[in-house]
Amino acid sequence: MSETPLLVRDVPEEALLARIFPLLPTAPSTLVGPGDDCAVVAAPDGRYVVSTDVLVEDRHFRRRWSTGYDVGRRAAVQNLADVVSMGARPAALVVSLVMPGDLPVDWVTGFARGLADACTPLGAAVVGGDLSGGDQVVVAVTVHGDLEGREPVLRGGARAGAAGARAGTRRRSAAGLALLDAGRADGDDALVAAYLRPDPPLAAGPVAADAGATAMMDVSDGLLRDAGRVARASGVVVDLDPGALDADRARLRDAGAALAGEDDGAELVDGWVLSGGEDHGLLATFPAAAPLPAGFRRLGTVRPAGDDGAGVRLDGAVPRRSSGWDHFRA
Repeated sequence: MSETPLLVRDVPEEALLARIFPLLPTAPSTLVGPGDDCAVVAAPDGRYVVSTDVLVEDRHFRRRWSTGYDVGRRAAVQNLADVVSMGARPAALVVSLVMPGDLPVDWVTGFARGLADACTPLGAAVVGGDLSGGDQVVVAVTVHGDLEGREPVLRGGARAGAAGARAGTRRRSAAGLALLDAGRADGDDALVAAYLRPDPPLAAGPVAADAGATAMMDVSDGLLRDAGRVARASGVVVDLDPGALDADRARLRDAGAALAGEDDGAELVDGWVLSGGEDHGLLATFPAAAPLPAGFRRLGTVRPAGDDGAGVRLDGAVPRRSSGWDHFRA
C-alpha cells in the first residue's frame, strides 16, 4: 500500500520553509540570505542587471508532465539565460511560489532542488522570495547579475557586416513539447528532456561578451522572432542562411514524421526550426573578422536595412511563416 503524500496544507509555512531553505544554493556575494525581511547581496561592480519572468501552470507547464524538479529548473534557466545574454554572471535569484493546498510537499522540495541544480554551476544563489496559496501553481523569479566590469551586451549593437551566431541546441524544446502534447512522451527522450529540463550553455554568455559580441539575446520565443528583435533594435537586417539550419532539420526529422501521419513532417519540422522557442540558447553577433568563441556556430550575416526596413530575412527574403511565440495569441 502506497503511503499518502504529505500535502502543503498539512504543513505550517515555517515548517515548509525549513524544508526548502537547506536545499537552496548560496554564494559568497550573499551577505544576508533567506529568513529576514530582505536579502543583502554584494554588488562589486556597482551595477546590476535585473530581469523577471513568470511560469503559470497549464500555460507554461503541466504538472502531469512536469515534476517539481522540472519546473524549478526551467524557472531558473529561463531567468539565468536573460542575465548571461547581457554578458553578466548570474548572482542572486528571488523566487515566489503560488500553490494549491493539495500540492505534495515533495513537489515543492523537488522544485527547490531544480532551482539549485540550475544555479549552482554558475555560482548563483537563491536569496529569498515568497510563498502564497492559490488555485494553480505560479512561479515568479527575479534574477540579478553582476557585469564584473563589462559593458552590457544589448540587442541594439548589431552592425552591418557582422556574423550572426548561435550557441546551444536548436529548436528541440518545441519538438519535445509537441511530442508531450500528442501523448508521445516516449517518442524521443532527448527532445522531451529539452523541453522539460532545458540545459543551455549559460556559461557562454560572459565568454561571448569577452570575445567581442556586439549584440546578444536569449532565444526563448523562436529564432525568427528573436532575430527580428535584434535586427529592429539595431536598425539592420539579420539574414539567416537556410543551410546553417540543415543539421537542426535532420535532428528533428524523425519526430516530425512520427507526428505528421501520412505527411513526411517537413512542414512541422520547419516550424520548429524557425519558430520553436524555449531552448534558451544564445543568439549573438560578432565582428566579421573576429573568430567565433567555442560553442557558437554561424547562422548568417548582418547587412544594412534596405527600403523594406530592418528585420529578419531568410536567404534574403521575408519569411512567410509565423515568427514564434506570442503570450497573448498562443
